[in-house]
Amino acid sequence: MAKKMMRIGMSIRGLGYHPAAWHHPDVPADGTFRFEHYVRSAQSAERGKCDLIFFADGIGIRERDAPRGSLARSGYEIVEMEPMTLLPALAVVTKHVGLVTTASTTYNEPYHIARKFATLDLISNGRAGWNMVTSWSEAEAKNFNREEHLDYDTRYERAAEFVEVVKGLWDGWEKDAFLFDRKAGQFYDESKAHVLNHKGKHFQVKGPLNVAGMPQGHPVLVQAGASEQGREIAAETADVVYAVHGKIAQAQAYYADVKGRMAKYGRDRDDLKILPAICPVVGRTVAEAQAKFDQLQELLDPLVGLARLYNTFGDLSGYPLDEPVPVDALGPQEIRSMSETLLKRVREEKPTIRELYKEVAGRVTGFGVIGTPAQVADAMQEWLENDACDGFNVTPTHLPGGCDDFVDMVVPELQRRGIFRKEYEGKTLRENLGLKPAVNRYTVARSRNAAE
Repeated sequence: MAKKMMRIGMSIRGLGYHPAAWHHPDVPADGTFRFEHYVRSAQSAERGKCDLIFFADGIGIRERDAPRGSLARSGYEIVEMEPMTLLPALAVVTKHVGLVTTASTTYNEPYHIARKFATLDLISNGRAGWNMVTSWSEAEAKNFNREEHLDYDTRYERAAEFVEVVKGLWDGWEKDAFLFDRKAGQFYDESKAHVLNHKGKHFQVKGPLNVAGMPQGHPVLVQAGASEQGREIAAETADVVYAVHGKIAQAQAYYADVKGRMAKYGRDRDDLKILPAICPVVGRTVAEAQAKFDQLQELLDPLVGLARLYNTFGDLSGYPLDEPVPVDALGPQEIRSMSETLLKRVREEKPTIRELYKEVAGRVTGFGVIGTPAQVADAMQEWLENDACDGFNVTPTHLPGGCDDFVDMVVPELQRRGIFRKEYEGKTLRENLGLKPAVNRYTVARSRNAAE
């Protein structure tokens, strides 16, 4: 039986995923203001034959200034380029790597999103992907005429309708609708142009879309929800799921659950690629890898570290950092599961404040591995071959160095094992991910009618 091939995304948002990344001597502190910073990481990911680069975007500064002064010392998710402006520019300086970014279904209209991603697909010759999310933070709500965000059920209900409208708009022009027949004077075939005329609870959209000819038919749909509603949307609609799991058992349970829902929507399990986050710190030796991680930990500003504890313990800035964490000062406890885990750790093991904030900050995003290329590849291969994933979305600690280390050291090891490509297989993102071609609903109906 042929080996299962790994799919790899590279998240090149901002300066990296470690909260001290902007302090690293090899990171341009002003990199998020500079197009060249993104170009370097995008081209590195393409050199490593990654399937896609990924921008998890927000439409507001969601980090809070708690404790007071921590926000001004943090370089994480503060300022960065707007990705739907940035990605078309990156499309021009790359040839193969997919271009995926977030766009909110809460503070956009379906026509806007359908048009923008259709255009990106044209500019990139078929490499566009849309990460479908709902906006959840009050910071974002207050940027869009609201004092608080929409309730959970409304956000997801709106999102489901939003996605269906976008897909309907993308289907508005069949693949061979445009004739460009000068002799006959016919620009397009009227029978292959379709007005959507959607009228639903949240949206009324007539159509058609005034962009057509997308190489992929539909840009790749990416989804990141771990909730019950999110899992159902993923099973029904998504081509790729970005997940976050710290342990293989969690990843296996999620993988089985989401893949198990697909049959009722007439989809094969391989029609969806699940890519959990992995944060690798790679060195030629274990000691070198550990030293890279320790360097970032030492660069962490204490106030930024304390911000990682604020939700559970409140403002600890007035306490000595090298004494045990006090349990009498508790914060808002908004993320209950995380707070319970931290409180249990503090009560049983009594770490100092500094030890605990370094531990929390060092977790970064997803599954963390510190080690040699072989050790990182071992962990990735274990997850791949034991139904925990179809590949990974790499979340580097810092950029461009974390991306370069993965490409230069881990990718060759994965290739040597025969579980990752040596060359791109296709021209589009959909082809490289091993996904089926997108099917236009009107073309299907036409074929069905002809057969009858």
